[in-house]
Amino acid sequence: MTPAPDSPWHLREFRTLFAADVFSHLGTNVGYVAIPLLAVTTLDASPGQAGALAALSTVAFLLIGLPAGAWLDRMPGRRVLVAADAARAALLASVPVAWWLDALSLSQLYAVVLLNGCATVFFDVGSQSILPALVGRERLVRANSVIVSLMAGAAIAGRGAGGFLVQLFTAPLAIAGGALAYLASALGLTRIGQGAPAPAPAARRRLRAEVAEGLRHVFGSPELRALVLTGTLANLGAQMINSMLPVLFTRRLHLPVGALGLYWAIGGVGLLLGAACARRLGGRLGHGRTLGLAGLWVAPAALTVGLVGRGPWLWLAGAGWLITMTKTGIDNVLGVSLRQHLTPDSLSGRMNATFRFLLTGALAIGSALGGLVGEYVGVRAAAWTGAVCMAGAFLPVLCSPLRTLRTLPSTTPSAALTVAPEARPVPGCGWAGALSPTTARRTGPAAPRSRRSP
Repeated sequence: MTPAPDSPWHLREFRTLFAADVFSHLGTNVGYVAIPLLAVTTLDASPGQAGALAALSTVAFLLIGLPAGAWLDRMPGRRVLVAADAARAALLASVPVAWWLDALSLSQLYAVVLLNGCATVFFDVGSQSILPALVGRERLVRANSVIVSLMAGAAIAGRGAGGFLVQLFTAPLAIAGGALAYLASALGLTRIGQGAPAPAPAARRRLRAEVAEGLRHVFGSPELRALVLTGTLANLGAQMINSMLPVLFTRRLHLPVGALGLYWAIGGVGLLLGAACARRLGGRLGHGRTLGLAGLWVAPAALTVGLVGRGPWLWLAGAGWLITMTKTGIDNVLGVSLRQHLTPDSLSGRMNATFRFLLTGALAIGSALGGLVGEYVGVRAAAWTGAVCMAGAFLPVLCSPLRTLRTLPSTTPSAALTVAPEARPVPGCGWAGALSPTTARRTGPAAPRSRRSP
């Protein structure tokens, strides 16, 4: 079948990036399952220690996330991606080596996940920042759909395989496989040559000023602000749940580790379904409206995750997780495409870093909160707290101008956003139909503004 004219598959640089990302995401997801299981089953980690391990894996986004965006706006993207994957391969490889030498400890796992998280900051922000220039803004929705589908497929294969590899070959050998996947990704990324654009030369300013400009860009726009708040709440709740699942599955429910990998793989199926239908739903309902309505429709499903148990309760919680992750897949495609359209290339790294700082920082905070609640209140209480947080995560988008946004903003300066007619007020949130002054300045003359409620 011949790809559509606006398909990113026509571009060699995109195909190369995609192939490398396959291995990178597989390495990430195998480690996602194998490292906490290694800590719990081999090193006898407590719920608090399991939460700390999960928190350290993402705390790097809080520590260096914002300056990383400014640095990436100054550096060639390909070199950053190659170096990040090479570093992650070496870090993961140290775990099976230490296990073989009978020298593995929780302290080493803490150091590995922390440094691995630092490399992930640069890889994640860099890969999102170079995508618009690699494929062109007219192909962004299709390209993001492909990337999110890849993330979902890697979650299915990587987390599902990770659980069974741990069960069949032990956790250290599964982690060695993840290290090899990172190495393959680094080698593949070296094939991205002149197609990966170098940053445009600009007057060098203080790092603090550049970071502040990225923050103003995100929080000065009601559309971007709503996206980042919704994503932050969703990640906070999801990580409170995920950080406690290894303890809940293996110690409370006495389920095999393969069941945990399968449960997480079900979430990957949901991401895949959401990515597959996002473009069609966005075209039919409107891009912003889909983001708000999808959350409203599936919010109750997130609450069923707190019911996870043996027998039918496991199936019910799995179905709720599938539906919730389908909504996440839709958000990832449409939300990322929207924020890329609303951001000039010169701010791309800092915008993505700001989002990653808050979204992935929420994972670190969620892991720590999950560990604290699990340690002092109970593992089940931590799961329920996370489920409630995920259920309400859609509210910032529903109460923002995105609720009436039908099409992605044009990349030309003269184009305006298209909003649904007869915008109605959202109770307690003011009028959702009014467009932000920030968006009007970026995209040209704004649609008529609705009068705000008194």
